Amino acid sequence: MNNLWDDQESKQFSSSDLDMRVYTSRLLGRDADLVLHGGGNTSVKASVKNIFGEDEDILYVKGSGWDLKTIEAAGFSPSRLDVLKRLGELPSMTDTDMTRELKASMTNPGAPAPSVEAILHAIVPLKFVDHTHTDAVVAISNTENGEELLTKIYGSSVLILPYVMPGFILAKQVYEATKNIDWDQLEGIALLHHGLFTFHDDAKTSYDKMIELVNKAEDYLKSQQAFDVIAKGQYQANRDDYIQLAEARQKASELFGYPMLAQWKSDELSVGYSSINNIENIATRGPVTPDHTLHTKRIAAIFDEQPVAGVERFAENYLAYFAKNNSEDLTCLDTAPRYAVWKNKGCVAFAANAKKGHVISDILDHTMKAVQWGESLGGWKALSEKDIFDLEYWELEQAKLKLSPSRAEFDGKVVVVTGAASGIGEACVNAFLQKGAAVIALDINPEIEEKFSALNAKGIVCDITDEYSMQDAVHQAVASFGGIDILVSNAGAFPPSVEIENLEDDSLQKSMMLNFNGHVSMMRLCIPFLKRGFDASIILMASKNVPAPGPGAGAYSAAKAALTQMGRVAAMELGGSGIRVNMLHPNAVFDTGVWSEEVLSNRASHYGLTVEQYKSNNILKTEITSHDVADLVVTMAGKSFSKTTAAQVPIDGGNDRVL
Repeated sequence: MNNLWDDQESKQFSSSDLDMRVYTSRLLGRDADLVLHGGGNTSVKASVKNIFGEDEDILYVKGSGWDLKTIEAAGFSPSRLDVLKRLGELPSMTDTDMTRELKASMTNPGAPAPSVEAILHAIVPLKFVDHTHTDAVVAISNTENGEELLTKIYGSSVLILPYVMPGFILAKQVYEATKNIDWDQLEGIALLHHGLFTFHDDAKTSYDKMIELVNKAEDYLKSQQAFDVIAKGQYQANRDDYIQLAEARQKASELFGYPMLAQWKSDELSVGYSSINNIENIATRGPVTPDHTLHTKRIAAIFDEQPVAGVERFAENYLAYFAKNNSEDLTCLDTAPRYAVWKNKGCVAFAANAKKGHVISDILDHTMKAVQWGESLGGWKALSEKDIFDLEYWELEQAKLKLSPSRAEFDGKVVVVTGAASGIGEACVNAFLQKGAAVIALDINPEIEEKFSALNAKGIVCDITDEYSMQDAVHQAVASFGGIDILVSNAGAFPPSVEIENLEDDSLQKSMMLNFNGHVSMMRLCIPFLKRGFDASIILMASKNVPAPGPGAGAYSAAKAALTQMGRVAAMELGGSGIRVNMLHPNAVFDTGVWSEEVLSNRASHYGLTVEQYKSNNILKTEITSHDVADLVVTMAGKSFSKTTAAQVPIDGGNDRVL
């Protein structure tokens, strides 16, 4: 592991101890092998003048909800150090009481809530305290002789303590274990199955110690050839795999109570892990650290030839696990898995939205490596089932269940938008993203990949006149998010105005391929997944030219009319599967690629209008934008239109020719 300290960079944070705390916290956060998504915490003790002008000792500890990788000074909670120390001396305290007392100790009630490890940080008598969930140390501790191995690696320089619950119990354990210790002789504290602490009055020294101790653990792993045993593999997916993935997502979502996303991880690490001979045994022994359980649940679901059956088995086992360990009046969590090992095919991460899915995916990447390291050291051995249950059903976590879940309208939903690089398509992608959806944006323009590249948005180059291109795009969509719930078939182009007597066969054919055939092909490819989706909906971008065609627009009007008719048929065919099919008839949406300057000028001239007059040539005398259309698309895909199908909805400001 590299030491990332940079003398020049550190000078930018040298104005105060808190600023230096920000810097070294970010150094820790930059390395995912040390901390993952909010895991780990840091603190600094400083003397601050209070409102009375008196010096007061304050502990600044990482606040809840902040990530070490990006933390700022505002992300540290200021608490009165003497209060925290006194709390650590109490014989007992519930974690609910502890949380209340931690909030009461704060000097700024507007700051984030202090870490539950605040008391532990307070009782360490050094200025800077660093705590990580380092993969190497935790992996070694998750073996049959973990404590013995860590003692061999560190000798007496590191205090090694058995696992106890985070919060007050852990703080009390450290308090009792260090009462008579010589802190000058101690380089760190290793908590089995949990993590590693280092500390010093100098920020750099505390950080350096963390890297040094982690490197010793990694060096030991290397000496045992643990890094060489990581399995790698490859798998070529087939059509049935994608259908099975969508079915597994559907079943998991039913158990979860809301739509979930499902990311199929088919990289070399995931496929290799899933191909280990005794993977079913290995993947069901427990997590790297109990904290991961709050994201991933205790164990993986195991998928064989029938993934849905694997989801159902997981749910049955989870209920049995809850019944076995529930000794109080606890509320059972949902029984949906958070990740699955799909034998010989990779892994699947299930989550309520893309952000949570990313967390689970990252944790899984580190889990796959750590588990194999542990196996190479004599066998992976996680904490006991009961210990993990106690963390998963911690009173602080149970309290969260009483709060109303915060969900965006389209959380867990997957949307495919064609023609997404500009105009109406691009506006639709952004509108759905704002509502919480995961979106696959398709376009023939290669810029689509860069334009939409985020956790919840994936741009894919796709030619909707090419069946193979579309099939590949649909499969990528399903692999990325687990299925398809909404199809916005928008791609199209308005060809130059040509009267029928001058219309060439090639021009007509091109218009039909792009404005009709491509939409039908995309529907056909998506329907198997829409049937396994949630509140499934198809929205076809038709045109005002369907009810009111214009001269010279025969090729375009005919294609859009055919598309509308096909949409009506699709509504009848798919209604029994709960799939709604509706058509939009936009008119004169000029901020799109359909309307080139040439086309716009020609159409305006045809009606004897200026371009500006033509843009608002409707009953409401208003211009229609791509964002207006996108807002209507999102509305039609939502609850407001849940009882509507086969509708043809104009968005044209009112057109007298249609009326």
